[in-house]
Amino acid sequence: MNKINRRTVLKGLGGMTIGLPVLEEMAILGAVAAKAKAVPVRAFNLFFGLGVPAPLQTEGFEGVLEPLKPLRDKLLIVRKVDQVRCDVSGINAHYDGATGSFTAMPAGGEAKAGGPSIDQVVRKTFYPDGMPAGMVPTLIGGTYFRRSRVGRYVHSYHADGTVAGTMQEKPRDLFDRVFGMVSFDVGGDARKQRLKRSVLDTVVGQYKFYTGANSPLGAASKARVTEHLERIREFEQRAFEMKKKLPGAPTLPPRSKVAHGGPADPGGMGIDITLEELTTEWRLMADLYALAIQMDRVRFGSLTFLAAGERIRLTGDYEYGGRKVFQFDDATQHNATADQGCSHEWWHKFSEEKKNTQLRAHVHMKMRELAYFLNRLDEQKEANGRSILENSMITISTESGDGRHNDSKRELSGVFHAITGANGRFKSGIVDVGAEGLDVYNTMLGAVGAKGRLGPGKREPRHISSILA
Repeated sequence: MNKINRRTVLKGLGGMTIGLPVLEEMAILGAVAAKAKAVPVRAFNLFFGLGVPAPLQTEGFEGVLEPLKPLRDKLLIVRKVDQVRCDVSGINAHYDGATGSFTAMPAGGEAKAGGPSIDQVVRKTFYPDGMPAGMVPTLIGGTYFRRSRVGRYVHSYHADGTVAGTMQEKPRDLFDRVFGMVSFDVGGDARKQRLKRSVLDTVVGQYKFYTGANSPLGAASKARVTEHLERIREFEQRAFEMKKKLPGAPTLPPRSKVAHGGPADPGGMGIDITLEELTTEWRLMADLYALAIQMDRVRFGSLTFLAAGERIRLTGDYEYGGRKVFQFDDATQHNATADQGCSHEWWHKFSEEKKNTQLRAHVHMKMRELAYFLNRLDEQKEANGRSILENSMITISTESGDGRHNDSKRELSGVFHAITGANGRFKSGIVDVGAEGLDVYNTMLGAVGAKGRLGPGKREPRHISSILA
């Protein structure tokens, strides 16, 4: 069998590079990677805002967690995780809980966590000298609208509590971050004139080589290369709307109408958005993030679906599994405007004595969208026969749990968590741990061979064996 380097990339004009997917002909480098079934170490933090009230978690996959049920053999639902130690008096449980997600530490400031996130501890263990050339060290993306404190929407932190990378909140910006910036200014500079509207146009010669008659690749790998580059083209076309178009260029969709940054929700009063607008924006972001992982351009980072304490007034029919689940119309159903008409208020109104119909619908929808991203990673098998999803350590969390939205200590207890298998290290199914998040996270870090630990050094650790395979 012909071999090509594991880090082989297609190199184009202007420093543009496109990573190849994992192919059977790739020579695996390094002592550990020399094993035939070796796969990359990956750790990602997946966050969703507002949480799952603990009483609803007890229903398992038969309630609001239903969209995760098809993944029950590849996902461990971890209940009764306590983040109370992250509470900071006078701050806000949404912010406390969000900043404590993946760090298990109180915030270190309005733009800082109290310590590193679990993905960065893993990264520093396995890549102490930095990531291989051509890879994004840490990719941080998200679809969210409430900004205020950084911890609401950023969920990857260095050891000193600073954010581990720039947040990419627009799909086109995330695409640029992963696949490189291309200038489309065609005036004067001959090199820029040669840069066409697609990053793929810059590597077309090498693409023809790897898929042509003289390629070192077999038929199956040729097909995989073609498929991957076609997917890049597809997402590129969905993410971009260029000011200058070449004759005969493909028609691109209109620029996203969804507001980002400061204009999204400047006064914290919430925004009006349809379910279609929200899911279209999110799924493009999720697709691009998953593609970056599949192309091995990134192995660490975080992805956010709606910020902590998110305020949106959602409208539209919600369907799942071929049935209509709910019709969102938050403001009308609240009979209120501005912030009082937002979905956030369903959490304020949560009561174990009520049906909580609207809140249930919102949580169910969030699980559907998280499952959408996870399923993208489950599509591609790796050398050990498991999917990228199964091989990665993806931690899923949120900011609150108990559901009593008037008491920070209570809000930060019983926080929903889920983790993927990390190449067979963790169980699947549902487990009640009754433990602090700090102990859960440190057990996870130990299981994957990370050298560092979270939290105070003098604190007596507790090993949570119930999550281990």
